[in-house]
Amino acid sequence: MALIDLFTRRPAAPAAPAEDPAPRAWPEIGETWKPEGLPVAERYYNQAHAVVLVASTGQDPYGTTYYLVACLGCHFLSTRTKYLDSHIRYSLGKAAETANAHAGTCRALPRELPARPEESAARHLLYSWVLAMPRRRDPHQYTDIDLSDFDSGRLELQRTNEWIQTELTALTIEQSDLLTARPDEHTGTVRFRILPQPH
Repeated sequence: MALIDLFTRRPAAPAAPAEDPAPRAWPEIGETWKPEGLPVAERYYNQAHAVVLVASTGQDPYGTTYYLVACLGCHFLSTRTKYLDSHIRYSLGKAAETANAHAGTCRALPRELPARPEESAARHLLYSWVLAMPRRRDPHQYTDIDLSDFDSGRLELQRTNEWIQTELTALTIEQSDLLTARPDEHTGTVRFRILPQPH
């Protein structure tokens, strides 16, 4: 080898091509979300691509399934529809009609999905609703309640009907001066009653 070869500059090795940045995951906006205790039957997009859910809140003792409608863009949530002079729980068809109508006019952007509360927080939330119910009616009379009375809070609670019934049953033991349970003689299901509270 000639001496000159020892001092000859060699071109630097080409730099390795920069790797493409990893693609960012598309945030979950409710397209595949399955909140506990609320089996999703249908999903709609609103005008800004936020999801409007139609989800089952459970069945009555006769096997009829009922639904709620919830927008994950704005805070629209509906569990009942007006029928003549009363409000009745949603069938699937009526819930789908309401969800589609809301989706067609709502322009709210997708918001962060509601977090599932921890057990103690969920229990406290349920108990607070029980305590508030007589104040919304007549606190001097007993108040019969049904699991459907909690439908409007189901997206926040994210628990099954079985969980709600178990917690209410526990409350009848812990606070028997507040809540009692009795079997319904017609359906065999458990009914709960909030007792009148002293001033």
